[in-house]
Amino acid sequence: METPKYKTALIVGTGPGLSASLTRLFAREGIRVALAARSIEKLGALCTETGARAFACNATDADEVERLFGLVEREIATPDLVVYNASARARGAFTELVPAEVANAIAVSAFGGFLVAQQAVKRMLPHKHGAILFTGASASVKGYPQSAPFAMGKFALRGLAQSMARELSPQGIHIAHFVIDGGIRSAARTEDAGRPDSLLDPDAIALSYWNVLQQPRSAWTWELELRPWVEKF
Repeated sequence: METPKYKTALIVGTGPGLSASLTRLFAREGIRVALAARSIEKLGALCTETGARAFACNATDADEVERLFGLVEREIATPDLVVYNASARARGAFTELVPAEVANAIAVSAFGGFLVAQQAVKRMLPHKHGAILFTGASASVKGYPQSAPFAMGKFALRGLAQSMARELSPQGIHIAHFVIDGGIRSAARTEDAGRPDSLLDPDAIALSYWNVLQQPRSAWTWELELRPWVEKF
């Protein structure tokens, strides 16, 4: 039973949490990694640690996304593994939400995912090989009060992933969406001493992404939910 092999990864929406854990994991597995973010100054230490390359890109701009893929192709290789991890929020009472901020939240969470995925698929289809992973949230399946823009964006991203999976899985491209249903542990967000493992460990999330990537195509999943033991469904 053959398991998929990936050589070059592109992670869009890179920061110090889950994306950093994915970068370290991919690098340990011998995968070349390209990182993309609006601001790449914060990625210097991660690049030094893992050998990854960083590229500045606004994922909501079609021209910038196309340019990003061109640069990664020329300077590293054509990515056969793409992770979309970008999102944006606009919080507040519904009647007080600022339309421009709502539009930006939807654009970053969903439209950027479409732009990145489209460029990736164009390159994967000729080889009938590749994987595109989308990071979702509790808001992908549950709309919370005063958080309509985030729910709108994440619901749209989930719909994009499901539609792509049905269209592209038969053509050899593995599409997977991850519902991260809970808070992620970080230096700025630590657990209560009385509730160990009440926050998601970013390294553990990354391992789940990796496990999905190792699935033989006779048993692919398009969606996986991850939550700590204290989180209610």
